[in-house]
Amino acid sequence: MTRQHTTMDSPYGALTLVADDGVLCGVYMTEQRHRPPEESFGPRDDAPFGETREQLGAYFAGELKEFTVQLRLHGTPFQRTVWEQLLAIPYGETCSYGQLADALGNPLASRAVGLANGRNPVSIIVPCHRVVGAGGGLTGYGGGLSRKQRLLDFESGSALF
Repeated sequence: MTRQHTTMDSPYGALTLVADDGVLCGVYMTEQRHRPPEESFGPRDDAPFGETREQLGAYFAGELKEFTVQLRLHGTPFQRTVWEQLLAIPYGETCSYGQLADALGNPLASRAVGLANGRNPVSIIVPCHRVVGAGGGLTGYGGGLSRKQRLLDFESGSALF
């Protein structure tokens, strides 16, 4: 497998995009918790990321609500199941960790869901920012709570970039 990466600017600072054999497997913010070491991203190569850059640009411009880029999600089977479920949370909406656990058929797994959510390697595109605490409050986000709030405000229409 050949790994490549590139970077792009966003309203949240630089994003590092990572691909395996041309398929997106990572979108990392600066100062993101659980961000892999830079040396694991492979050499810089902008070629595999045209569609991803275009879709992220359209998202930040408020023109795209659902991403269609192909993804290769690396993680445990449980993590991948959680990340796939995140893709079902509609733009501008939120759900709680408990609701996500219920949707996965395991209502007692909200803590495990939270841990898997925090390990999401494809931020923004796999919308882990849409998961909130049981009372609707912000809890944990690998990119920081202020970024999570900004993303939620943006998607709700209460803030524009």
